[in-house]
Amino acid sequence: MAVVLIIAITATMSMPLLQEQIATREIDTAARRFIAHAHFARQQALHTGESVKLAPVNGELWEDGWVIQSGCIGKQASSNCQPKNWLSQGNIEPVYFKGGGRQFSDPHSGKRGILFNAAGAAKTGKGGFVANRLILGHQRAPHLERQMILGSGGRWRICDPARDAKRCH
Repeated sequence: MAVVLIIAITATMSMPLLQEQIATREIDTAARRFIAHAHFARQQALHTGESVKLAPVNGELWEDGWVIQSGCIGKQASSNCQPKNWLSQGNIEPVYFKGGGRQFSDPHSGKRGILFNAAGAAKTGKGGFVANRLILGHQRAPHLERQMILGSGGRWRICDPARDAKRCH
């Protein structure tokens, strides 16, 4: 009985730590998936020689998922121009996108998304560079946060503000 009691007490004490580790892994997985899709979008732009866009599925909220699109971007839609969806990601609950950062909003149009031109550079609709960040949180552990930062050289990094406060700014 004493052994069972000790195991029960140990399990009870370690459960919050285990839940936090699971939440951390879920946030990291969502961040890596987003960045992998961004890399894919950039590679498609380089390969096809056309602009490719990574944007929220509904055009507004990243947490509803995102889609990679090519063709017809910046052009008038016509019968000859059929947009193509390459990949999409649905809702990523219990992970969500927190407010903060510019969330890859084009300053000219206000639309969210990352547009990779034929040279693979992340640009706005007017040609300016997009250096930006998205911030992820977790519903079961609201104190956890990861920032996905796209630098001016096109490199992505995942930043944990609790550990890397200097690198996150």
